[in-house]
Amino acid sequence: MAKKKEQQKKKSFRKYTRVLWGAFLLGVIGIIALFGGAALGLYGPMPDLQQLENPKTNLATQIISSDGIILGKYYFDDNRTPIGFDEIPTHMVEALIATEDERFYAHSGIDWRGTMRAFVFLGKRGGASTITQQLARQIFVGVRSRNILKTIFQKAQEWVIAVQLEQRYTKKEILAMYLNKYDFGYQADGIRSAAKIFFNKIPQELSIEESATLVGMLKNSSLYNPIRRPERVKERRNIVFQQMVRNQLITNKEKDSLDQLPLQITFTPESHREGLATYFRAYLKEFMDEWIEANPKPDGSKHNLYRDGLRIYTTIDSRIQQLAEDAVSGHMKNLQKEFFRQNTKRQNPTAPFLDLREGEIDTLMTRTAYRTERWRKMKLAGIAEEEILASFKKEVPMQVFSWKGEIDTIMTPMDSIRYYKHFLRASMMSMEPQTGHVKAWVGGYNYKHFQYDQVKQGRRQIGSTFKPFLYATAIDQLKLSPCDSLPDALFCIEPMKHGNIDAWCPKNSGDKYGRTRTLKNALANSVNTISARIMDLVGPVPVINLARKMGITSHLPEVPSIALGTPDISLFEMVGAYSTFANQGIYVKPIMITRIEDKNGRALYEVLPETQDVLSQEAAYVTVNLMQGVTTAGSGARLRHAGLEETNYIYKNVITGYPYVFENPIAGKTGTTQNQSDGWFMGMVPNLATGVWVGGDDRSIHFKDIGFGQGATMALPIWANYMRSLYDNPEFGISKEDFIAPEELSIPVDCEELADIKSKENAKPKADLKSLGF
Repeated sequence: MAKKKEQQKKKSFRKYTRVLWGAFLLGVIGIIALFGGAALGLYGPMPDLQQLENPKTNLATQIISSDGIILGKYYFDDNRTPIGFDEIPTHMVEALIATEDERFYAHSGIDWRGTMRAFVFLGKRGGASTITQQLARQIFVGVRSRNILKTIFQKAQEWVIAVQLEQRYTKKEILAMYLNKYDFGYQADGIRSAAKIFFNKIPQELSIEESATLVGMLKNSSLYNPIRRPERVKERRNIVFQQMVRNQLITNKEKDSLDQLPLQITFTPESHREGLATYFRAYLKEFMDEWIEANPKPDGSKHNLYRDGLRIYTTIDSRIQQLAEDAVSGHMKNLQKEFFRQNTKRQNPTAPFLDLREGEIDTLMTRTAYRTERWRKMKLAGIAEEEILASFKKEVPMQVFSWKGEIDTIMTPMDSIRYYKHFLRASMMSMEPQTGHVKAWVGGYNYKHFQYDQVKQGRRQIGSTFKPFLYATAIDQLKLSPCDSLPDALFCIEPMKHGNIDAWCPKNSGDKYGRTRTLKNALANSVNTISARIMDLVGPVPVINLARKMGITSHLPEVPSIALGTPDISLFEMVGAYSTFANQGIYVKPIMITRIEDKNGRALYEVLPETQDVLSQEAAYVTVNLMQGVTTAGSGARLRHAGLEETNYIYKNVITGYPYVFENPIAGKTGTTQNQSDGWFMGMVPNLATGVWVGGDDRSIHFKDIGFGQGATMALPIWANYMRSLYDNPEFGISKEDFIAPEELSIPVDCEELADIKSKENAKPKADLKSLGF
């Protein structure tokens, strides 16, 4: 009986052993089948060798300033700019490995120890996914399925791909790929974008607590969102510190100190409506669209601005651009305060318009409504015009601009149009005359609310800033000197002469006449009668021809009145043209882009400067000398003097930053159009030409009094504050030297010296012609 029981036990044991081995073999076969099926692509497509070695990732196109700063990016879904391992801070790498994969350097893609722990404890003591597996999921597998069976298949794919990645990449490359790929939210794709958007830094500048914050977000950037859930993110950050202690990367004392630090987020969302050089970036987008259309890839396909990771190298200097934007905003905020003061309902019932009747205002407002984005979208939707117009008179919630910050309000779209028309507009452009490199481009002061670029898109009457082209023509053709004199008396160009139908008899500002003026004095004080006399001498056609050679492409009518700046010309054209004077008569076409590269650094486009000899060196220098008179004794003299802020309301309250007290050579010209609708200032030093325009959205929006509305008040202070800030930083190398004079100068420019010579000649005794037999 006992023997029989023993035989039954042995039989049961053998059966149990067979079942155990069978289960084991089935498990092994199942695992082999599971991973074999994954490798063969039975559960979904697997990457081939080429895809593994060149994983496809959408890369944003970068806009890079001349000083190496990323001004912005063009991206569709992925705002990603990859960086190398050497650009990742050491403390971030340590925090990442300590938190996400402690045995990263010991495994080959799969952490078997972590996998067994996760299996035994059902994931309650941590997951088993290595950094390499997470990377495999991000690049090739995709979002985890909610279906358990599919999840198992996806996990198998991750394991296979992780092993393949480890075979083809170094550990450093895998870490860099992982951090470059992760989506931190808010268009922060990859560590570089995340550092910029959440801390306004490049990765190398991140502190240990900032690195730990970003590493903590890797667990789930939606759950650990520093903007919506800062306390939860701080707790997660401190867990990262605990993991660093556990791995002996920091001490407990260091952890205690770091735990106490507040979560300091500097949220800097990346958008082409915000940030630096927004108007320039909008222009660049149009340029790139045209370039892509005209320059296909070798295989005939087109470059993708949003996904190909192009690098656009620009001439804009981010530091100079910032100073330019600060100068524009600083003065416009101050000038706007005065404009509001003068345009209350009590002082101006038709504010912000002057010289318009209510019917004319209604017509202007309706025309403006036609040009809005709201109208365009409703029109595309097939809505009738009457219904669209009616919608403009219904109140809706909106956010509007103010110099104190955006305001949430409720108003009709038509009222919002009138509200925005109260704001004066401004633009500024700065360029190196010798290279053509544009260093600053300010098309306005808030792209989100005022998207019309006043540098290149906008064309406005230029007033007296056109006069140097007239004077330069006369100097070049007639060898006139700044010291030559003409009578300041009413002068008419008769009918049917120089393209005139009627007589043209321009008046001076203030209607004052009655003395003889040198050309230098006449230009310095914008004397119109002298300009009319010079125009009669040379005619409009040679002036237009000169302007064309200097880059002016806008329409210039062949009539004498162009002498006073009646044409509408862009600031872009004007700065390019004025640079010719500073560059000794050589026009250099403005350059904004120096080079375009693909993601691998291969050059796709390199700029070739376009130049043209326009004026003789002598004629250019004499014209510059004339314009120096504007800033020493003319309408630009406020650049140099001081003291009026104590007694004059405008100098004290409107001319931002006065006094300036510049002592270096400056050539410039102010411009003011009829009714003070536009104020201009063009200013040059030997290696920088800068133009500024200020005016209303419509010509009927302007200051009533010329003291406030002239170019010397509206535009010149922007130039002055900008230049002063440039001179405060010697690193920019902005010249304080005199303009280069030609070796041979046949035209007199020193009027005092010339007067002394003439005085001495007149003092010499005259020979008696009769005594000589004549």
